[in-house]
Amino acid sequence: MTAVPRRVVRIHGAADGRALSEGMGRIQQELGVTQDFPPDVREAAERAARAPRLPDLDRTDIPFVTVDPAGAKDLDQALHLERDGDGYVVHYAIADVAAFVTPGDPVDVEANRRGETLYGADSKVPLHPPVLSEGAASLLPDQERPALLWTIKVDAEGEGIDADVVRARVRSRAQLDYDGLQQQVDDGTADEMFTLLREVGELRKHREAARGGVSLPLPEQVVDVDGDRWSLEFRRQLPVEEWNAQISLLTGMAAASLMVYARVGLLRTLPPPDNRDVQRLHRTAKALHIEWPAEQLYQDFVRSLDPAKPSHAAMVTACTRLLRGAGYVAFNGEVPEQPEHAALASEYAHVTAPLRRLADRYAGEVCVALCAGEDVPAWVADALDVLPKAMQDADRRASQYENAVLDLVEAAVLQPRVGETFAGVVVQVDDDDPKHGAVVVQDPAVEAKVGSGEELPLGADVSVVLTEADVARRTVRFSL
Repeated sequence: MTAVPRRVVRIHGAADGRALSEGMGRIQQELGVTQDFPPDVREAAERAARAPRLPDLDRTDIPFVTVDPAGAKDLDQALHLERDGDGYVVHYAIADVAAFVTPGDPVDVEANRRGETLYGADSKVPLHPPVLSEGAASLLPDQERPALLWTIKVDAEGEGIDADVVRARVRSRAQLDYDGLQQQVDDGTADEMFTLLREVGELRKHREAARGGVSLPLPEQVVDVDGDRWSLEFRRQLPVEEWNAQISLLTGMAAASLMVYARVGLLRTLPPPDNRDVQRLHRTAKALHIEWPAEQLYQDFVRSLDPAKPSHAAMVTACTRLLRGAGYVAFNGEVPEQPEHAALASEYAHVTAPLRRLADRYAGEVCVALCAGEDVPAWVADALDVLPKAMQDADRRASQYENAVLDLVEAAVLQPRVGETFAGVVVQVDDDDPKHGAVVVQDPAVEAKVGSGEELPLGADVSVVLTEADVARRTVRFSL
């Protein structure tokens, strides 16, 4: 998980493949993205897959494992934890994309154009050709792989007290999935290492709360398909997912500390939230019948939510509004004026998903050089000025893709219910036309456009009629 999580739509059941594939095809065409790679990129990736640059340091003795969604093939991270007195040592191996990709080669140029992998509705538009991202560079089990190996010491209170990263060869012993691992933890059959993962994960969550930070436990939106009827529900994050995410956040904070101290690098930043967005979230909570006392801070409210409840899951999704404005800032010689990520109440960097996100490869290279006492490679330093804009464009494209997929699915879910009446609340009134705005309905928990013959009553409970749910146009509209 990243500090700004993505919503992912997964399909359960035998969906209408033609309707879904046609809808996804239109989305990809509109945004100018494709799952396919040009021939020269594929050929360069295949050559690189056959001849990786393996480091001399051999740490295949560390019994790493990967923990990801079931069926995942693009495995960026492998972990191992051990006790260290009254504290812990976290070993975190990150796929070494630079062992395969040479600056300026066709794979590098294409990755810089794409920026990040796009996800939605059980399909993806990858950052790198699958021969690398799902094959030679992926930390698949029982395979020797080049990696950036982080070693982070954590004290008894969960604070990271020392961090180092080097290039090394590693080998994962097993590929675990969240559901299976959670079952092992629950029934007491999990490896002892996952007791440590739980301890460190919970300690890190407590430290996050003490800092005033908050990580959104963003649920997946799952579409259950029964014949021609689609229904929308949420799947909450499991505890093992949250613990695993805390290891990634720990590493990102360690990387940021290294770079800020050295005054060179690439940070992930987020400004403080706008009070108007917080007020809108209060109205959304009202729409979903969730109590939010006026004196309760946003961070404490989020921690009070139980994503196992559909209304709470929808509220967590709505809270992503406060994460808008996240971006990247590069620096070389001067620390940025605003280096923090407001949601984490800390400095933070993306370094743990280089198979799926371009920025991580560059930030990881900075950290390796700093820990080795060497100059940052010229190809990295030269790119720092343009990376924030490239990643901003990639983030915007990923957001557009994600929203379009959600619009497609919500329209499909609601299409059979056109003409029905729903209970909801008006959460937004357009500044230029007070007769139009947005409404949140509780069942299914969606937010959509609403219109009225009169000014909309902001924050009021209303009954609205579903007047449009067009799958081809991906539009949902209500009227008051």
